[in-house]
Amino acid sequence: MLELSGKSVLITGGTGSLGKALTSHIIQNFPNVKRLIIFSRDEQKQFEMAQEYPASQFPQLRFFIGDVRDYERVKRALRGVDYVIHAAAMKHVPIAEYNPMECVKTNILGAENIINACTETNVDRVVALSTDKAAAPVNLYGATKLASDKLFVAANNIVGSNPIRFSVVRYGNVMGSNGSVIPFFLKKKNEGILPITDPTMTRFNISLQGGVDMVMHALEYAWGGEIFVPKIPSYRVVDVAEAIGPECEKPVIGIRPGEKIHEEMITSSDSFYTYDVGRYYVIVPTTHRWKVEDFIKTFKAEKVPMGFRYNSGENSEWESVEDLRRLIKEHVDSTFEV
Repeated sequence: MLELSGKSVLITGGTGSLGKALTSHIIQNFPNVKRLIIFSRDEQKQFEMAQEYPASQFPQLRFFIGDVRDYERVKRALRGVDYVIHAAAMKHVPIAEYNPMECVKTNILGAENIINACTETNVDRVVALSTDKAAAPVNLYGATKLASDKLFVAANNIVGSNPIRFSVVRYGNVMGSNGSVIPFFLKKKNEGILPITDPTMTRFNISLQGGVDMVMHALEYAWGGEIFVPKIPSYRVVDVAEAIGPECEKPVIGIRPGEKIHEEMITSSDSFYTYDVGRYYVIVPTTHRWKVEDFIKTFKAEKVPMGFRYNSGENSEWESVEDLRRLIKEHVDSTFEV
């Protein structure tokens, strides 16, 4: 079992939805963690989060203003850190399309800074967050995250005798995360109109806790270079609209620039390197420091069929309208009337 007692953990993008969920999880389950460092560039969000976790009650928590684009600041923040969770990213698809180089600087050059700074300090393990949009990307955000994934996977090949391990977790929409469709519809409900981009659009669905569990799993079990993908249900965006505002108008407005109709987390090209390990699929690296035969034996891994792909529109498990209402009340808004 992963043990964080006496360890120092740093979360980039730590004031985001997942960063805050990770903070809560670590504080509750590992109260003897030595340090938990929240690294982000938004001072207002850090100020607000510090009010939730006053220093008098949570002396192990540190707030560190910084940008992953700034190598020297990243390296300073990593002094004495054992584990890094890299959640910082520029992730809004239309904004990235309009400001491409800003997205590249954060998502690709920022990833390179994290890798270089971790190998230059005494970091033991790094887990980087990816996205379904990195699989067969059609927008700049997805392309930058694919490049980031490649960097983190390949980082294991350049560390020499350093025992550090880099791995990646990839999942789709986090239910209730900032900028996602459910909070957007909840806010628009009062206007009586829920705009639908495309009536056939589907998305994978994972809770914040599901995302946290994946990160903790990768921290504990990664051998280096794996991309972990969860087995999760899909939903139809029209069903989300029906669950939130059955009485609302639902005009079809067309997809946004760079948007996909269906999410894909494993492409058919990935199938050659993908294994089923129970709760998750794992895409193993093409070049690695360990034997795949040992990996298969240790995790009872089963190779997926050639040509296999994991697509939200072709999923075998679906959230119903009733399921979505229950989950929204449980994970997003406790005042939501089911």
